[in-house]
Amino acid sequence: MQTLLTLLSTLLWWVLYGSIVALAASLIAWPVLRWSERSNVVFNRVYFGCLLWSLLGLLLVGLVAAHEGNVRPPYGPLLASLPLRLALVIDMVAGALLLWRLTPRVDARRIRPTSACMAMAAVTAVAFGIATSLA
Repeated sequence: MQTLLTLLSTLLWWVLYGSIVALAASLIAWPVLRWSERSNVVFNRVYFGCLLWSLLGLLLVGLVAAHEGNVRPPYGPLLASLPLRLALVIDMVAGALLLWRLTPRVDARRIRPTSACMAMAAVTAVAFGIATSLA
């Protein structure tokens, strides 16, 4: 019973933190997409793409941190590790694909893949800047 409650609690916190990260990411990605597409972009679909992306990203970073044995601060050695950098590359590609496939413009056409890559790069740059300043 204890293991089931621990698993349920972990899943609940994963979704809660994922939605917080997704809101911050979508508030960065939405203006970038509007600027690069030169058209209005549907915000709730940007949020949905960022939510799926953040859940995947949190899972990847958590798995790499557990594999490296660095789940408590300081996180400097984790940020310098090769497996985390590979996970971040996989995460950015998955995020760009999710945004490209899930986000329409107001005229119902899909955004360009280059715009999705630009939005993911902006979000990742801000997130990595925050992560390195906190480490």
